[in-house]
Amino acid sequence: MLLVLSPAKSLDFESPVPTGKFTQPDYLDDSAQLINTLRQKSPEDLSDLMHISAKLGELNFERNLNWQAPFDTNNARQAIYAFTGDVYLGLDVHALNQKDLAYAQNHVRILSGLYGLLRPLDLMQPYRLEMGTALRQGKHKNLYEFWGSRLSEGLNDALKGHRSRILLNLASNEYFRAVDKKVLDADIISPVFKDYKNGQYKIISFFAKKARGMMAAYIIKNRLDTPAGIREFDMAGYHYSAKDSTDRAPVFLRKQG
Repeated sequence: MLLVLSPAKSLDFESPVPTGKFTQPDYLDDSAQLINTLRQKSPEDLSDLMHISAKLGELNFERNLNWQAPFDTNNARQAIYAFTGDVYLGLDVHALNQKDLAYAQNHVRILSGLYGLLRPLDLMQPYRLEMGTALRQGKHKNLYEFWGSRLSEGLNDALKGHRSRILLNLASNEYFRAVDKKVLDADIISPVFKDYKNGQYKIISFFAKKARGMMAAYIIKNRLDTPAGIREFDMAGYHYSAKDSTDRAPVFLRKQG
């Protein structure tokens, strides 16, 4: 079983990293092509393209100029320690030990607009390029076309040797749309997290994102490799609801006091 996460817009390249182990991303040549395209855009162009402030446009203009391969621990850091945000708050990466990291390396992939697929220990440099960005790259009018079937092929390769060919989708719709389902040789399971509010259970974005990270941590720490085990997920008050679930979409509910 392999699980996929979305990246985060917020990044941490300052705090200490608790491991010296790292790997290199598989699609760096493709990333370099995208960076070359982004370097042709001014800060104002980037602000318009990504619907971000002038300050963020300037920041990412500088990031694009400074991006340079090869990657090492002096100019890059491991992806799992670079991303912050709601999902990674739930994942609580600094609570993972070395054995947890080794398990995550084989069972977790992070979808990325710039890097395609990242393993947790793959090095990355700071960037901002959401998968839904309408960035033209050659004949491709957006990143979904640019990545095409390669991400699914990469996930198929990652699933080789796994006991069950299950892809657990803990990514957002924007990112999971980049996975070509026709090419993917795996059953897809997409957990749903709902919180009780105003008399009904509903998906609340902040809580759902954090819950996806918590489920990833639960899978890593309990070494789960089949989907049956996720039904026992009970972190932060969530519980599995059999009556609301299907085989492809298990539902977890939380009613906070």
